[in-house]
Amino acid sequence: MDMTNKKPLVEIKNVSISFGGVHAVDDVSVDLYPGEVVGLLGHNGAGKSTLIKILSGSYKSDGGEIYIDGEKATIKTPRDAKAYGIETIYQTLALADNVDAAANLFLGRELTTPLGTLDDVAMEAAAREVMGRLNPNFKKFKEPVSALSGGQRQSVAIARALYFNARILIMDEPTAALGPQETKMVNDLIIELKKQGIGIFLISHDIHDVFDMADRVAVMNNGKLVGTANTADITKDEALGMIIIGKVPENAIAGSGASQ
Repeated sequence: MDMTNKKPLVEIKNVSISFGGVHAVDDVSVDLYPGEVVGLLGHNGAGKSTLIKILSGSYKSDGGEIYIDGEKATIKTPRDAKAYGIETIYQTLALADNVDAAANLFLGRELTTPLGTLDDVAMEAAAREVMGRLNPNFKKFKEPVSALSGGQRQSVAIARALYFNARILIMDEPTAALGPQETKMVNDLIIELKKQGIGIFLISHDIHDVFDMADRVAVMNNGKLVGTANTADITKDEALGMIIIGKVPENAIAGSGASQ
């Protein structure tokens, strides 16, 4: 992916956070460009989820800065993050099972008529429009979300983020517990999002998934950044070496946590 004429959507610069004296994230710098997927890899406790929670406003960093579109951002709460167009799609998806796709799209932000009643017609029309852009094969607009497959549920969660103008998506284990067909569907959704210029941070334990979906990987270990690399430039074995022993291959850029 040629980034020469683009500026980053997100620049995380020298971000740190400690809990009880333990450096959960230690001087980490990562960037993300429009239309790019960066896969965050590392063992449990490596710091990748904590780093992302700083970007999404769930945690406040002890040090470092975040820039959005080249401007310094102040992100103290999830509401602040949303104002910058940052949306998180958690593994649990946070969907209301008993209502349909449109109701989930507007959960907590319902549209109402001038009389103050729910405007179901407008909400369904909006759901059809945004879903048409994302997943034209989706037809189950009237069914409760509990009746949808895992991949379809992902579509609804992503559509909600898109409708509310997300430009930076954080996807936490998006294919966990999905079968091969469903995983392909999520992969197709991500390709569509990239075409629309959305930047995606993808957190996953599955290195195969990450190599299928990500343009670059950023590997963390013990709160530090081991290094970053284009997925086209390294092998899965080399990525595993970065995760397990902090060894940075020739075609990668070493971070502060690389083994010497």
